[in-house]
Amino acid sequence: MSEADPASTSLKSLWDKAERQRTKLLTLTDFNSAAYKAAVEEALATITTCKDLISNLSLFSNNEILEDAATNEIKYMLADAHRGDLLIKLHDRSTRLSTLHAARVAYRSFLSLCDSYALLGSYEKKAYQLSDKISPTVFSEIHTDAAARRNAKIERYKQEKDLKAKLEHLSTLATSPTADDEEIRNLYLSQIQLAILQSLQQLEGIYLEIDILGKAPTEEQLLEQRRRQQEEDERSRRRKAEDNYSDRVDPSEIFRKANGRPLLSSDGKPLRPFTLLSNREIVKGGVFGPGHRLPTMTIEEYLEEERKRGGIIEGGGEASGMQPEPDEDNLELADQETYKARQWDEFKEANPKGSGNTINRG
Repeated sequence: MSEADPASTSLKSLWDKAERQRTKLLTLTDFNSAAYKAAVEEALATITTCKDLISNLSLFSNNEILEDAATNEIKYMLADAHRGDLLIKLHDRSTRLSTLHAARVAYRSFLSLCDSYALLGSYEKKAYQLSDKISPTVFSEIHTDAAARRNAKIERYKQEKDLKAKLEHLSTLATSPTADDEEIRNLYLSQIQLAILQSLQQLEGIYLEIDILGKAPTEEQLLEQRRRQQEEDERSRRRKAEDNYSDRVDPSEIFRKANGRPLLSSDGKPLRPFTLLSNREIVKGGVFGPGHRLPTMTIEEYLEEERKRGGIIEGGGEASGMQPEPDEDNLELADQETYKARQWDEFKEANPKGSGNTINRG
């Protein structure tokens, strides 16, 4: 198809517009904003129109080889890869599963086109064939050995890194005024090779997410779970309210027989005045209380109680050496003191000083 054809010219302008829109997306960082979602949908609509035009123009055919494709048309092979990239940027939960399946179809359509033009290597071709089966472990079947899978991932990482470096160099050459057809063709083919690696990576992620969403509850199940949770919360709230207040007298033994006197008779009639308190009021009363027990009596009261109990020994010290003043009016006490003094004098006369020392006598 010649560039002079109106349809081809329209395709080129639309493609350039889609590229500008995809570049604009790279500058947006708030992926949850309305502006980002609108930009994705706008770019997606443009690239979808490009794909429809490519199909109408029949630019690619299974009957031709890569050498038959015109250089200025090779870049349009990326249409489905770009569609897949834009589709997975849509994160609407209600349509996420269908969006993932649409992205899967777009990536596989791109890989199918690349396969028809012999652009897939041995690994990429096998991965593309296995990707027909939606399974989170589908790409693990390429290498059954864990070490082989790890080495394959390292190799693909190196390939992607080398391709990005090559594209940076080729972009500089292809955009120069002196760029020839071969340099521009190499740039497009390198872009396709990088898109092949990234499409397989995206498919692997899509299959994992589809598996997770398949196990996740539906909107109806979530609503039912939310309703049940609300009912349980309401029942719990009512139970707590009933625990905090009751119009019935506490039936505990301590309450019924406080101070040894029952509050109620056998037929439920109160026998003495009492005050009803809810558990909440009891707890509330202790909120602002001290964290320690306060004394219930003064020190003087405590000592007096100890003295009554015989817990205090009096006397001793200087007070023990003080003789009480004799009462001259108490004749009986005076006779007792005279008698004790006379007995002491008689004892000293019968037992002179040193008479008991028989060991050290000469």
